[in-house]
Amino acid sequence: MFLNTLTPKFYVALTGTSSLISGLILIFEWWYFRKYGTSFIEQVSVSHLRPLLGGVDSSSPSNSNTSNGEADSNRQSVSECKVWRNPLNLFRGAEYNRYTWVTGREPLTYYDMNLSAQDHQTFFTCDSDHLRPADAIMQKAWRERNPQARISAAHEALELEDCATAYILLAEEEATTIMEAERLFKQALKAGESCYRRSQQLQHHGTQYEAQHRRDTNVLVYIKRRLAMCSRKLGRTREAVKMMRDLMKEFPLLSMFNIHENLLESLLELQNYADVQAVLAKYDDISLPKSATICYTAALLKARAVSDKFSPEAASRRGLSTAEMNAVEAIHRAVEFNPHVPKYLLEMKSLILPPEHILKRGDSEAIAYAFFHLQHWKRVEGALNLLHCTWEGTFRMIPYPLEKGHLFYPYPICTETADRELLPTVFHEVSVYPKKELPFFILFTAGLCSFTAMLALLTHQFPELMGVFAKAVSTHTHTHTHTHTHTHTLSI
Repeated sequence: MFLNTLTPKFYVALTGTSSLISGLILIFEWWYFRKYGTSFIEQVSVSHLRPLLGGVDSSSPSNSNTSNGEADSNRQSVSECKVWRNPLNLFRGAEYNRYTWVTGREPLTYYDMNLSAQDHQTFFTCDSDHLRPADAIMQKAWRERNPQARISAAHEALELEDCATAYILLAEEEATTIMEAERLFKQALKAGESCYRRSQQLQHHGTQYEAQHRRDTNVLVYIKRRLAMCSRKLGRTREAVKMMRDLMKEFPLLSMFNIHENLLESLLELQNYADVQAVLAKYDDISLPKSATICYTAALLKARAVSDKFSPEAASRRGLSTAEMNAVEAIHRAVEFNPHVPKYLLEMKSLILPPEHILKRGDSEAIAYAFFHLQHWKRVEGALNLLHCTWEGTFRMIPYPLEKGHLFYPYPICTETADRELLPTVFHEVSVYPKKELPFFILFTAGLCSFTAMLALLTHQFPELMGVFAKAVSTHTHTHTHTHTHTHTLSI
């Protein structure tokens, strides 16, 4: 009788009110999610209802980790989107150009090569170059955009005298093999050491001589480092390690070259994990800038201790051991620093030649790391399996918005734009930071709001039809309930 007395206006009012309430809930949920990164209903359920039902409140460790992340964030004074020289950059003539000859593709962007030209002018020139004819020619050569013009200028400088920077340019751009590049770098080393000894004696005679000595130091370090890289590429890895160690001892203050990253890669090739750990202990310091090489190598060493026996099924049954927990935390730390690396290591995304410059925490750094270190991960049994099982869990731990960070300073929002300048987007799709999915309750309230609004509109437009429909549904529900109760009574 009650249902028969209801008018269509009642159904319009009912559905309209339901739509309004669910719409208000949706707006509040969306606002709360945008501000705090979590669903209000979900948070209330976890914080207040779960303890009543016997659950464990796990908010404390998260809060302590967040505070650690914020403290670490305050210690970071690094510019958000500073571009760094790739410590393992390839040779233009012997590697990049050969790729172009085979594929017809240009692996380097104009922006990347322009940054290299600026680096060369900074490291290999000084104000007193006009006093030496060969250096004056090379000063113009480093500014030249045309590769053939640069090579011609280097040959012209060598006709005047043995010029270290001219040999460097020819080794980098004209040599078509690593062996040829090594030969030219050895000639550059003789000329570079002679200039370095001369300027070392005169460096205190004035600012001009001091600048000249600084330039000669940069040239000598660059030559020795590239010679070590030639040895590594030609399979003389132990020789390369010795050269790198000697270079780091001779010039301990030139950390801007990041020679320790070359050393780490060579030590991993030798599978000398104890020495890798010793290098990490020195450079994985809170006061020093991090890199994908530092974070992922630390994760690899911890994974190596447990990965050969790791099983997701066994871990879910018995829980993670202390060593496994340390390995998972190290992977989460590495993934938070650079979230693009795992897809390259797991071969979910194809690799390209690394650029000459990288953006820390960006796709360019991920490519540069994976290009050289994928083989080291494959060599450790089970390491990639452990990475595959755990890396995506990182994003559930990072607070939202991303400005809060977790273990590191916040992920720079300008990274994608800079990576598009550094990487050849013609044939490479730039990896972007994974977007956080909307919580279930926002989607649920959005669906509820849309459904009730549609019912209100239909009831308003077709009141008689919707009234009949509502009565039919109510009657069917009542009959079904009565039948079920009667059947249950008979069974008893």
